[in-house]
Amino acid sequence: MPDYKSLSHTRWDCKYHIVFIPKKRKKVIYGSLRKFLGSIFHELANRKGCKILEGHLMPDHVHMCISIPPKYSVSSVVGYIKGKTAILIAKNFKGRQRNFTGENFWARGYFVSTVGLDEGVVREYIRNQEKVEDHREQMKLDW
Repeated sequence: MPDYKSLSHTRWDCKYHIVFIPKKRKKVIYGSLRKFLGSIFHELANRKGCKILEGHLMPDHVHMCISIPPKYSVSSVVGYIKGKTAILIAKNFKGRQRNFTGENFWARGYFVSTVGLDEGVVREYIRNQEKVEDHREQMKLDW
């Protein structure tokens, strides 16, 4: 039985698989930026009452399984996370001194899918992202 959460008048269990990429799918998520983003994603999700259940940062994309309360839309949470991290990346890694808005680190769109009863399968897929990518690369080489 799922572990339902509650708001004042609602019992809920809303989980989503979300994937988004840096601009032009550049392979820029590595090293200190990767470590920085991991903790920032969790902190920003907590500010909205969300919880990242599983996540993996690849060099050119981000996967996460996130629980979002029904009072927030998925697009507002993803927009919030992408917007705030773009500003923080500009301040901490690009040498910007002011609180800039409109920084373009992430590409415009994202992928989202509801998790439903397949949560274990989705979380396993996210956990094994690097193995999946290696397998895809190997398949390309075999042709």
